[in-house]
Amino acid sequence: MLYFLLYDELHQYIKAFNVFRYVTFRTALASLTALFLCVALGPWLIHRLREFQIGQYIREEGPKSHQKKAGTPTMGGVLIIISIVVPTLLWADLRYPYVWIAVAALLGFGWIGFLDDYSKIARRQNLGLTGKRKLAYQFGMGFGFAFILLIMRAYGDFSAAMNFPFFKQFKPSLLLDSLMAHPWTYALGVAPFCVFVALVVVFFSNAVNLTDGLDGLAIGLMVVAAGALTILTYAGGHVALAEYLQIARNSHTSELTIFCGSMTGASLGFLWYNAHPADIFMGDVGSLGLGGALAVVAVLIKQETLLLFIGGVFILEALSVILQVGSYKLRGGKRIFKMAPLHHHFEALGWAESKIIARFWIAGLILALFALTTLKLR
Repeated sequence: MLYFLLYDELHQYIKAFNVFRYVTFRTALASLTALFLCVALGPWLIHRLREFQIGQYIREEGPKSHQKKAGTPTMGGVLIIISIVVPTLLWADLRYPYVWIAVAALLGFGWIGFLDDYSKIARRQNLGLTGKRKLAYQFGMGFGFAFILLIMRAYGDFSAAMNFPFFKQFKPSLLLDSLMAHPWTYALGVAPFCVFVALVVVFFSNAVNLTDGLDGLAIGLMVVAAGALTILTYAGGHVALAEYLQIARNSHTSELTIFCGSMTGASLGFLWYNAHPADIFMGDVGSLGLGGALAVVAVLIKQETLLLFIGGVFILEALSVILQVGSYKLRGGKRIFKMAPLHHHFEALGWAESKIIARFWIAGLILALFALTTLKLR
């Protein structure tokens, strides 16, 4: 909105407004807007959540030290989403569909999380949506997103070719063009791509959700991950940088930098209140929304493989749960970890919560930096 006013309408009269044409400048403004909006609205939201008794329920089978956190205001993800969407709408060029897709993913997965959180609060116990129902909603969103990408590809606005670290020319596609050429086999030709996209989005949405078990852990890692994606989106939308780094170049993704910058700023602002000891929790509305948006952006800029490193800690947390459940069912009740997700395992080992959080942040930062270094190592 402000972009159209300050640049499209006024820059011809006020030459200084030409600065708003630069994505880097508007990304900085979006990040700061998101940060200050989140910090400014935080106390009001915390007060309102306490007034309506919207508090966190703690599982009895979880760590005993967490029982004291019961009643802490939750569903703070609403604040994160508002702090991302508003700066994006203010500073991004909204003529680019990629921006709207990212915003829709954030809102869509956030809505699923909202339904889950609201169900827990309404029942006054730690029972939200059933696992099957939640997955059905998530996969519906994931396949819908894949379908939109297929439409964009038909108009030349999206490439399905994947990029791999360390390889310049290896860019496979999951779309089977030979089958897509015939109407009767078209569905088979696009099926691998649609399934892959849906799995990536659903997995990361749940991975961030599972990581959100300690004060500031998930949101701190989101600051790192969103910051790395901000760099990747800018590089992919910049002609010279994309050519120099030999990465997928798409000028339509440049405005996604505004969205990623907003996500970084909002995450940093929410960390102000979510840091240990937390004044508010993001709830599923925040974790599912952020995880879904993170994965969607990675797919849009064709950096799904780098997401393995950028979101490496999230992946480890999710895998620890999968391995724990699998071991328990297949090995007659035997467990691999003392408790899952992984951060609870270290709690059971006697690590202090603050130490676990700091060390996981460090691991996330190292993995994100490694992901960025692979851009030139091709």
